[in-house]
Order: sequence, then C-alpha cells, then structure tokens
Amino acid sequence: MKRIIIAGATSGIGMETAKLFLQNNYLVGIAGRRKEKLEILQHEFPENCFLEVIDVTSETATDNLQNLIDQLGGMDIFLLSSGIGCQNMTLNPDVELAIATTNVAGFMRMTIAAFNYFSKNGGGHIAIISSIAGTKGLGVAPAYSASKRLQNTYIDALEQQAQLRKLNIRFTDIRPGFVATDLLKNGNYPLLMQAPKVAKTIFRAITRKKRRITIDWRYKILVFFWKMLPDCLWKYLPVSA
Repeated sequence: MKRIIIAGATSGIGMETAKLFLQNNYLVGIAGRRKEKLEILQHEFPENCFLEVIDVTSETATDNLQNLIDQLGGMDIFLLSSGIGCQNMTLNPDVELAIATTNVAGFMRMTIAAFNYFSKNGGGHIAIISSIAGTKGLGVAPAYSASKRLQNTYIDALEQQAQLRKLNIRFTDIRPGFVATDLLKNGNYPLLMQAPKVAKTIFRAITRKKRRITIDWRYKILVFFWKMLPDCLWKYLPVSA
C-alpha cells in the first residue's frame, strides 16, 4: 500500500485531496496546525489515516514530519499544500512578511526535509501546490505571487539536483487558478473553482506522475496570454480588486 503525507490537510484543497487518497486505499498521513480538523478526517477513515500537528513555520516541523513518517512506516509521496495569501494593496509589511514566512521559509523547510528523506531512502515523489500567480507579479498580492514564483523555481532546481546526484525523485508542480477556499475569502477573484473538483485533478496529476499542471483549461488559456503580454502593458492590467 502506497504512503502519502499531505501537509496542509486541515481545509480546502489539501483536505479534499487527502479524502481522495484515503478513498483509494492509500496510507495517508495528514498534517496541519488545527488538530481538531485533522481528527475529523481521521475519524472518517480510521483504518488508513494518521495525523500529526505540524506548523511549517516552526523549527520543530521537520521533527514532526519524521514522527508522521514513522507512523506510516515510511513515505512514498509528499504533497505540500500549506500556504497563506491575501490581497495587500496597502503593502502592510506584517502581511507580506507573514506570507513569506509560510510560503517561502516554511515551504523550503518541508521540501528540503522530504528531499533529504527520499535521497536516503531510495527515492520518492514530491508534489507541491503552487499557483498560476507565480507566472506573473500580481500587484494586488505581491508577496503571494512572488512566493509562488519561488516555489516553481525551487522545484526546478531540486529536480536538476536530483538528476545530477542520480536520485530517483520525481516532482509535480501543481498550479491551480483561483479556488473558493478560506485563502481567498477576502477578495474578488475571477473564475473561482471549487475545491473538490480541483482535488480530483490533483489526484490524477500525482498518480500519473505529471511534472507540471495548470488547473483548469480556462487558466491554461489565461496564463498563455499573460506570458505573451509585455511588461509595458502588464503593469496596467487590473487582475482583481
């Protein structure tokens, strides 16, 4: 039975994706900051669900991850769904730095831990939920879009390192558009998708070992034109308000 650990499984995309892996008979380790949310999911799937409270911004996060790996008896897939973000047109520095702490420092902490585990244990699969926001700098959410660009690039760099070191580690970079979750509750976003539908696409992408995927087709078209737009025009484009 394959074993997957999902960091950020207390709500939204992470929780819905965890449910799909549980329903498909994976051993699933769920992690997040809110124990009560994790316990609800574990109660629903007591046979193959294990939990650990993990705050990716904490220095103890990697020890907590190892505890969860031990509960499962190993790890084959690591999915990082943890992340925060919001619109910040006033450039409140506390907001920007909080996003960077989770989406950059926390992301790197957990991804490095998973990479090092797989490098010592014969390989594995690292999947991250980044965002289409990483393809362009969004003026309404500077730290969020910048942090997602870092995640995209960091995974590219880790893949190259794995190849150079001849490590059997696969990578999946999952880039959703705007999803109706608590993360986007305080903003006006176009083309909102529902978390259960997005989770199905994520499940397929991971189980089919896709390297990179944009969710969904509307956002593929949107990102295509975003990338073509020169900076001299992009700076005038209102993405959301």
